[in-house]
Amino acid sequence: MQRSWSALMIAADQDRAGAPLLRTERRVEVVHGTVTRAALAVTALGIVECYVGGRAVSDEVLTPGWSAYEWRLRYRTHDVTQLVREAGAHLVLGLALGRGWACGRLGYTGGRAFYAQEPSAIAELCIEFADGHVQTIVTDASWQAGPSCVTANDLYDGQSIDARLRDDSWLSPGAMLNDWGGVHPVEFDSSRLVAYRSPVVRRQETLGPLAIWTSGSGSTLVDFGQNLVGWVRLRARGEPGSVITVRHAEVLDHGELGVRPLRSALATDRFVLSGADDTFEPTFTAHGFRYAQVDGFPGILQADDLEAVVVHTDLDRIGAFECSDPAVTRLHENVVWSLKGNVLDVPTDCPQRDERLGWTGDLAVVAPAAAYLFDVSAFLDDWMADLAAEQRAADGRVPFVVPDLLKLDQKARGMFPPMESVAIWSDVAAWLPWTLWQAYGDREALTRHFPAMVAHVRRVERLLSARGLWEGGFQFGDWLDPDAPADDAAKAKADKAVVATAAFYRSAAITAAAARVLDDAPTADAMTGLAARLRGAFREHFVYDGGHVVSDCQTVYALAICFGLLDGSERDVAGARLASLVAGSGYRIATGFAGTPFVLDALTDTGHVQSAYRMLLQPEPPGWMYPIRMGATTMWERWDSMLPDGSINPGEMTSFNHYAFGSVADWLHRVVLGIAPGSPGYGDVIIAPRAGGGLSWARGSLRTPRGLVSLSWSRGDGDSITLDVSVPDGMRAIVRLPGEPEHQLAGGQRSFRYTTHVAP
Repeated sequence: MQRSWSALMIAADQDRAGAPLLRTERRVEVVHGTVTRAALAVTALGIVECYVGGRAVSDEVLTPGWSAYEWRLRYRTHDVTQLVREAGAHLVLGLALGRGWACGRLGYTGGRAFYAQEPSAIAELCIEFADGHVQTIVTDASWQAGPSCVTANDLYDGQSIDARLRDDSWLSPGAMLNDWGGVHPVEFDSSRLVAYRSPVVRRQETLGPLAIWTSGSGSTLVDFGQNLVGWVRLRARGEPGSVITVRHAEVLDHGELGVRPLRSALATDRFVLSGADDTFEPTFTAHGFRYAQVDGFPGILQADDLEAVVVHTDLDRIGAFECSDPAVTRLHENVVWSLKGNVLDVPTDCPQRDERLGWTGDLAVVAPAAAYLFDVSAFLDDWMADLAAEQRAADGRVPFVVPDLLKLDQKARGMFPPMESVAIWSDVAAWLPWTLWQAYGDREALTRHFPAMVAHVRRVERLLSARGLWEGGFQFGDWLDPDAPADDAAKAKADKAVVATAAFYRSAAITAAAARVLDDAPTADAMTGLAARLRGAFREHFVYDGGHVVSDCQTVYALAICFGLLDGSERDVAGARLASLVAGSGYRIATGFAGTPFVLDALTDTGHVQSAYRMLLQPEPPGWMYPIRMGATTMWERWDSMLPDGSINPGEMTSFNHYAFGSVADWLHRVVLGIAPGSPGYGDVIIAPRAGGGLSWARGSLRTPRGLVSLSWSRGDGDSITLDVSVPDGMRAIVRLPGEPEHQLAGGQRSFRYTTHVAP
């Protein structure tokens, strides 16, 4: 139900370095008795931190994040009953603002303030009393605004804090407000305000320094041992006015901070000392980093002087995996850390450089792995609401990024041909809701997202050629094929029309299946018919010699096999050809964004599981084990983001925290460990581990909507495997083991012993 607002959106009359403080002081109407309930509803165009009675309202940060502000500005409602009671008769309500996504720098062209020219906030505090009376305090023109200790703030460039300006008296009744001024209402349509669906962003953990040393240039460098997203909390005491500078980066370059991959993002915080014991924490910015360079610290920097604060959307971890090979377990942890780093309110491509956008293709391919590792249901449900809003405004076209900054940034928009739907990126509108349905079984969520699925398919249907194919026009294709030039990531081996038509066939088939789930027979029939026509056109124009696929590379075979575009013997021929290509490459990866999520499954499903293991474990580039060998702690954007000699890839687009190639974790969960949904939301679970690659054991678990599934297997003498399974009551486990009849387990624990014969 839509909330009715009487408050005004207000901004400070003076900019105050984009970080003003707003306050009002009111008498609580205690004549009406005890405060029985007090709720604060608040949001901002920018970032807002809230205080009631001198105390922080919550521990969340970077609220309200980034949504499709033109249509959806999310607000939070906080229970502040105890804070109001403790404040007594005189109450100060305070708001600290920052630029955030709405007013700060955004995107990779240097633009800023795409959504608002100044930080502004809207808030309503409703206080209920024992006699039923309700007192409401709202943001309006009577509020005051003043300076904070923040002298600069930007998500990309960092934050500056002058500890000499700190003065918490603004939160106390009767404060002397020197240099304070007024506020003004900002034109704003309150119908855009919607309650959060997603969890909020919070501090998650802290990491102390792994090492502190002096570089060859004389700089003090700190290694936190893990590439992460957040900021450095620093403690210092020194001469008043002296400045400590903290610059952040993901890697080192010839022994110094490797800042070139950040492009124009400064990623630098500046702290001005007061002369007393100061603690600095820059909560109006975020950095992607493992290393920090600290300049100007008084004395010798010690490990106790600083720590890295890990910040991301407060997702609940539900899935676990580990195995006997430490490198594979580390790969899995890298996927986890890249997911943590790229869920800072929006599912982004990367968290460190001057970009950090909600690229749809990245999410489309990593979603199955993400849905196993974390409960992303509410987080991605919220993001899908942004996608639907952007899509409606674009006549069914799913933009490259959500929220769609590119439509606002003329410089960025000019880097592409006229905007139109593209394969995989736009297909997220169909693929993601189906992934969430399989993982969580939420019919209401599928119902909400179904219109976006249908709108996408109908939009692309209009783009098909006379041959019934999705061909012509701009496509990202098999983006970041390792053989593509460093400066042309879309120049892949895979024919773009093959990739696009295969991806669109999958979208049509998925949308037909969703329509059947939702009892929409007309749409199901229409989508089924479209899928059949696409499959026929694909086979007519792209399949030859009994199962070969046009452009004859790993990606096209992986898509044709996994999407069901081949019949009988054709599938066998394609599988054999894929296995031959993989072997011919020395079991190296030859796929980009389109093929990588599916290549191991295509090998596995056509009887080449050991080839899939050899590809997984190949230590030379390009491949998943190469970054592990190079010390990576997150997934890389390029297979060779760091070259074998330790230098950074010379391409302009080189990130060390990109989760797209982390899609491999889905295969680790379903094939190596052996846990997969047998029906939506794990009403049934399929237990089907496939041992190989010299692994002697694997174990893991998944907390499903119906309870905890846990599994472990270990290799005994020879080819003997022992499998231990535990499933919750009410869940049926379908156990499929090589060379064994299918077993069914209705809740409880059971052990199986079987013999596996390693296939070539």
